[in-house]
Amino acid sequence: MKDCTIFKLSNGIRVVHQHIAHTKIVHCGLFLGIGSRDENTENQGIAHFWEHMAFKGTKKRSTLDIITSLDSVGGELNAYTDKEKIVFFASVRDEYFERAVDLLSDITFNSTLPEKELEKERGVILEEMSMYLDSPDDSLQDEFENIVYPKHPMGMNILGRKETVSRFTRKDFKQFFDENLSNDKIVFSCIGNITLAEVEKMAKRYLEKRSLGKALAKRKKINIYKSNEKILTRTVKQAKCAIGSRAYPIHHNDRVAFYLLVNMLGGPGMNSRLNLSLRERYGYVYSIDAHYIPYSDTGLFAIFFGTEPKQLDRCINLVKKELQRFRETKLSPKQLNEAKEQIKGQMAMSEENNLSLMMMMGRSILDYNRVPSIEEVFEKINAITPAKMQRIANEMFREKDLSQLIIKS
Repeated sequence: MKDCTIFKLSNGIRVVHQHIAHTKIVHCGLFLGIGSRDENTENQGIAHFWEHMAFKGTKKRSTLDIITSLDSVGGELNAYTDKEKIVFFASVRDEYFERAVDLLSDITFNSTLPEKELEKERGVILEEMSMYLDSPDDSLQDEFENIVYPKHPMGMNILGRKETVSRFTRKDFKQFFDENLSNDKIVFSCIGNITLAEVEKMAKRYLEKRSLGKALAKRKKINIYKSNEKILTRTVKQAKCAIGSRAYPIHHNDRVAFYLLVNMLGGPGMNSRLNLSLRERYGYVYSIDAHYIPYSDTGLFAIFFGTEPKQLDRCINLVKKELQRFRETKLSPKQLNEAKEQIKGQMAMSEENNLSLMMMMGRSILDYNRVPSIEEVFEKINAITPAKMQRIANEMFREKDLSQLIIKS
């Protein structure tokens, strides 16, 4: 990526930095290459729980110190856990850059997991699980992943289960991270009006202290996929539906083309085929989205929507009709060119958001050990042909391979 610098500390932690002069805000984050897929049925939910506990005290900071450290100067501190990553990130004025790096490294590497806070946070997470079950929109994707990845950590809920969350101890957290986290799985990303020399100085001061370590645990291999259908009964007014399948992993040659195809099908644009059909033409849904999420050795393709129960079958048939159109009808050069220009515009606007850009840089180093430039991605998009799009549609949109989940009352 242009103007992006990558270097490695002596302990193996990688750092990626981009200097942007026209801003007073620095965005930075620590990216850990571990997530909920590194769990098993006995410790399900431990990655997310640990993310919570990182904010509950370190050797030199209390919970209140952590909460107020950046808030008191108008900054922000946050974190998230997904299938393959845990990320701690902060946004501050550039004069508080060192404070942010100090805090991020402290909560990531020096959490003391105090027993009192452990019990308190256990209750918070159990409440979060209750809220999640009360919200079918939130649970739809997780429930769908469970049928796409049955009996595999990729299909397990990130929040965990009540029985696992209820019994975690400090020893469990330590064992999980000792077994799964080594320095080659850690990346520090930052963007802002900070010089490379200052970034190197702060990285060496606060990140090079972490010992090498060696993660011995290995991720469970992806199992064989077989399409499945499931109906769940919940107290809901709308029927919720997910349709999709497994998809290409992150290093697959057709990843960019499939991303373009899914964007045409149900991306954020109001002109997506599913939105034009189900919302604009028939008024059956308020929103309908298609997603492609690539992972290290697999991927997820999914369509999500909610509708009146009496219209559910019509909606499902319309979705399948749009998938069939992509399989059977080759895009015209004009259609494909318009789709390319749309997605390139979306990507360019995303790069205008420095926080999103910092996130992209950190994830890219973990996934590729490099940060591809937007010009490089545009080049790949420009090379996509109508024939390639149709071939991919016939690979990924086969009706016999589609799984389906319905949540209704």
